[in-house]
Amino acid sequence: MALSNAGKADLYLVIVTLLAAVSWIFSREAVLLMPPLLFMSLRFLLAGALLALIGHRQLRLLTADACVRALKVGLVFGAGMSCWVMGLFFGTHVGEGAFLTSLGVVLVPVISRLVFKEHQPRSIWLALPIATTGLALLSLKSGFRPEAGQLFYVLAASIFALYYTLNTHAANHREISSADGGTTQQEKIPALPLTAIVLTTVGLLTTLLSLLFEPWLPTFTHFSAEMAGWILASVVLGSAARFLLQTHAQSLSNHSHGVVIMVVEPVWVALLAAGWFGETMSPVQLTGCGLIFASLLINRANLVRQWLKALF
Repeated sequence: MALSNAGKADLYLVIVTLLAAVSWIFSREAVLLMPPLLFMSLRFLLAGALLALIGHRQLRLLTADACVRALKVGLVFGAGMSCWVMGLFFGTHVGEGAFLTSLGVVLVPVISRLVFKEHQPRSIWLALPIATTGLALLSLKSGFRPEAGQLFYVLAASIFALYYTLNTHAANHREISSADGGTTQQEKIPALPLTAIVLTTVGLLTTLLSLLFEPWLPTFTHFSAEMAGWILASVVLGSAARFLLQTHAQSLSNHSHGVVIMVVEPVWVALLAAGWFGETMSPVQLTGCGLIFASLLINRANLVRQWLKALF
């Protein structure tokens, strides 16, 4: 039986989580060799250019309004990714960072409610305190002394929640109120040009930040094949393929909370980090991760119930 659009969206988002998890490893290896914002600049400029080259015909057909909305999404995402890579640079535990960043998924329905007045299920209000408790166990395990990396991850999660919501609305038709009290249809932006503009905007923003705060000369003086390999892997798999597929998946579903399928991303990251970097977690950390994971499942409770009914 053919999958519905909603089913396809969920399947694609599962693949996105796998690509995202692998991208954590690529990025961690890269920031150990070069300045983090410079790495993000190269990663996203190249990924954006690749997608722009593939989708240049669709880009030329976009209206000015669509371009402006895509640029806004890119600026928000760029701010989030800048915080995220600084968390990766300063952080000491990749798996923990993945669970902290996943808090953005819990916040998506809250942002949707505040910004777009979307009705949200009651489960979100149960998920939030559980997620907060998990955050406390992860970040405050040694008293109120959260690490710099943890703070950057939590800030990134908050910004990502707004990005997920804006990206979903940009990739879908949506009714908006007009000045005369009526409603009009907001233009849907195709996934390929939307992703190209968003990634390029992230690249431009991180380039500016890197110019302001990081030295470039040592990196390019000692540029190596290893650096090039991690950058290339991040460009093709971690950025271009991942975000194009994510945006396409979001275009198949009108519900912004559909992105909560990405609940499994931190699990993949923790497993990969354990195998790649030999990371381990204390019982307190595992409990915190478990609570955050539980909050993500509660947040996605309606879909979980649908899946269980379909299986049994």
